[in-house]
Amino acid sequence: MEKKSRLQLKYEKEIAPALMKQFAFSNRMAVPKFSKVVMNIGLKQGLKDPKFVDHAEKVLGKIAGQKPVKTKAKKSISNFKIREGQVVGMMVTLRGRRMYDFLDKLINVTLPRVRDFRGLSPKGIDSHGNMSVGFREFIAFPEIRPEDTDYAHGLELTVVTTAGSKEKGIALLRAAGLPINEK
Repeated sequence: MEKKSRLQLKYEKEIAPALMKQFAFSNRMAVPKFSKVVMNIGLKQGLKDPKFVDHAEKVLGKIAGQKPVKTKAKKSISNFKIREGQVVGMMVTLRGRRMYDFLDKLINVTLPRVRDFRGLSPKGIDSHGNMSVGFREFIAFPEIRPEDTDYAHGLELTVVTTAGSKEKGIALLRAAGLPINEK
């Protein structure tokens, strides 16, 4: 049996019982939990510079700890100079232990390293309790050294939960330690 992550243990011992009490759930299975984390990079720059695609793949692989999947265009769009089958993005989906380890790193290391960070906006949480965050620069992640990178690009991150409502999603994310601002 594999060892559990620090955040996973915190969820089982503290967060789930607190949410169960807060929302008066009678069944432990009704308590909201994290289901996956999806990270992606749009490769707009990569349409002109093929080295950028390799660079983005390496960076996303270091951050996530697993190889990213290249996403291809389903249709040709002449206004954007995109052809069908062309690589237009990359994504990684984390589940289980890797997801909990990544969330722990995000909360305790990455977000405090973001310049001028004043907390996450509750507007980034949808009606199902899922949170989306965009990073303008990926250098806030501890695996990436700024002097080793030739390109600067953004990164989108979505934390998917089983909350079902915005209120329950915010409660779960706050209990996990994410700094979500009041309205």
